[in-house]
Amino acid sequence: MKFIKLNIMEQYPLKMETGQIISAIYEVHKILGPGFLEIVYKDALEYEFKLRYIPYKREKSFKVEYKTVLLPREFFADFTIFEKVVLEVKAQTKITDIDKAQTINYLKLSSYKIGLLVNFGEMKPVVNRLIY
Repeated sequence: MKFIKLNIMEQYPLKMETGQIISAIYEVHKILGPGFLEIVYKDALEYEFKLRYIPYKREKSFKVEYKTVLLPREFFADFTIFEKVVLEVKAQTKITDIDKAQTINYLKLSSYKIGLLVNFGEMKPVVNRLIY
């Protein structure tokens, strides 16, 4: 068996960009703490992204292609950031496999490679970094 050593950028694609996003997440949680609805955290994150000049789109829609047709329903990712990262925001007691699958599906639809799934509903923010 042969092992190949990857450099840090290969191990963690978009490390700088995701680091900026995670820093904003921690700032929001530090100020608000747990217990608010998702929408409050989304509003605070949007404000924080503006302060930090982080380029984002909120509630970006994605269509689903099935075989050769586009389905009539659209799905909305909470944020797309740097036109490279999907950010999905939760405010619940725990992240579930369904939440992770939802974020992976947004990655499939968007052609982005990195997704961040954050949960503000715990005593410390929990950030899952998902690669597709």
